Amino acid sequence: MSTQANNTNWYSANFWHEQGVRRIILARELSLKEILEIRQNTPKTLELETFVHGAMCISYSGRCLLSNVFTGRDANRGECAHPCRWKYSIVEEKRPGEYYPVFEDERGTYIMNSKDLCMIEYIPELINAGINGFKIEGRMKSSYYVATVVQAYRKEIDSYFSDPEGYNMDPDSLEEIKKASHRPFTTGFYFRKPTAQDHQYLDSHYIRQYNFVGMVRGYDREQGLVEVEQRNYFEVGDQLEIMVPGEGYIEYKVNTLLDENRQPILKAPHPQQTVYLPLDREIKPYSIMRKKIIE
Repeated sequence: MSTQANNTNWYSANFWHEQGVRRIILARELSLKEILEIRQNTPKTLELETFVHGAMCISYSGRCLLSNVFTGRDANRGECAHPCRWKYSIVEEKRPGEYYPVFEDERGTYIMNSKDLCMIEYIPELINAGINGFKIEGRMKSSYYVATVVQAYRKEIDSYFSDPEGYNMDPDSLEEIKKASHRPFTTGFYFRKPTAQDHQYLDSHYIRQYNFVGMVRGYDREQGLVEVEQRNYFEVGDQLEIMVPGEGYIEYKVNTLLDENRQPILKAPHPQQTVYLPLDREIKPYSIMRKKIIE
């Protein structure tokens, strides 16, 4: 049952369960205390899922019409154009062309621009509230974004279950998440009602520290070459990080770069071109190569 159904209490949760629903995605507006109350008053056969990371919708549980009206892209079908991130001005009906800025005070004019949700530092609290599924907002996101965020959460969840009593979050997991494009983070409604500190008024820009430059497609054991599908420009001399599924990342200096015919080249400028990189260990397919953006 989608979060669009505004599931905010255990009465409605039990009703939908009686209709055959086996998992409910709870409204984003619930606190951990309220989620725990729902868990205590619903059967274990009903699974509860909540958003733990990603873009926060300014409208109540995603009930937004702006995207549909302005662009024809339905927010309820995964095509949201994020009009809540735009900068708005007022136009009076009889004064077309005269734009008056919309702002709350000197902080800025992006009055509907929420910070991104991030709950990776609170895995034990989420699990102990009885949440069965953690939902990461990944619509309209790249495979690099999804891989980065999912791997970090997976690592922390597995670490917690392996030793609940001795668990401490690895700070590197939070730093890893920051390597995907993001806005400043907030904990949303989990611990308190959001305040002005949970919005970003000055702009709607993402913080972007790395470029996704290549996807590993295979490994030639005989020649020790990694086959890579290029996604963004990189060249000989670049320092890369290779994200290996389930292993974190390894650092890699591009000293040699070969084209699809395995001839030396100096750069990889063409989107989705096949290139080869020498490496003395096998790299899993779908490993991701990234390059730090130098300002």
